[in-house]
Amino acid sequence: MSADAYLGIGANLGNPLETFDKALNLISSFGSIQKLSKIYKSAPFGYSNQPPFTNAAVHLKTNSSPLDLLSQMKDVESQLGKKVIHKNGPRIIDLDLLLYDNLVIKTGELTLPHPGILIRDFVLLPMIDLDSSLTHPTWGSKTLKSALSGLQKKFVENEPELWNYPD
Repeated sequence: MSADAYLGIGANLGNPLETFDKALNLISSFGSIQKLSKIYKSAPFGYSNQPPFTNAAVHLKTNSSPLDLLSQMKDVESQLGKKVIHKNGPRIIDLDLLLYDNLVIKTGELTLPHPGILIRDFVLLPMIDLDSSLTHPTWGSKTLKSALSGLQKKFVENEPELWNYPD
């Protein structure tokens, strides 16, 4: 059974766009990439003494369960050299499972929807690029787009760029 998964992708070390391309090639081995968002540059969230981030989102069709998908994403991060220095710190790659169909899950390993979606414009904007009618599973019919207008703090620093990922 195929599921719709939405992944966040971010980086602020090395060459983020090159790393994103490598990540997408690896991700395509366990799902079918349906759509890519635009690319956004943002100020760091949490720990501010680090370079700006490059952010995007991916709509993926997958046959993997949420926990299997999370494990596959962690493998991709490992293959690309991710090292966590500290929470919200600099990184060569960061993959987040944001939404998986309309599932709501909270375990020690995985929380869906991702808890940061509704408070981070650098997550909301790419998700809206993928589908402007996306809703948050705990909000009923309220769209992610409506969450954007209520944000107190904005992190995105640029006009979005198109992603020239070779299909």
